[in-house]
Amino acid sequence: MEIARVLRSIFMAVLLVAAGCLTACGDAGQQDKTALEAASRTLSPADGDLAAVYDRSCRSCHTIAATAAPLTGDTAAWAERLDKGMNTLVDNVINGFGGMPPFGMCMDCDPAQFEALIHFMAEGK
Repeated sequence: MEIARVLRSIFMAVLLVAAGCLTACGDAGQQDKTALEAASRTLSPADGDLAAVYDRSCRSCHTIAATAAPLTGDTAAWAERLDKGMNTLVDNVINGFGGMPPFGMCMDCDPAQFEALIHFMAEGK
């Protein structure tokens, strides 16, 4: 009987430690995402015309993690998208994809501008 109680106590202690470790890992991921989100809000294209388009059409989604859009400057999130090829990404912008509306809210942009915006958001510079 005594051994069962000791084993049960050890088991509960192990569970608590494991839960604590998992919680700590979750917080680190959230902190990383929060840091990326904050950093994304400080970025803007060097080209003034492109910056105006970015501010008008891209910034509202690509600087807020809750939108599920890849954050500007989040190279890891953009890498998997860039692997699909630039033509696919530009087509996704033009036709809309997931939560992104067609033309990414820039009805007067041309494919070259979309490509420049994608490069900027993927690299953060």
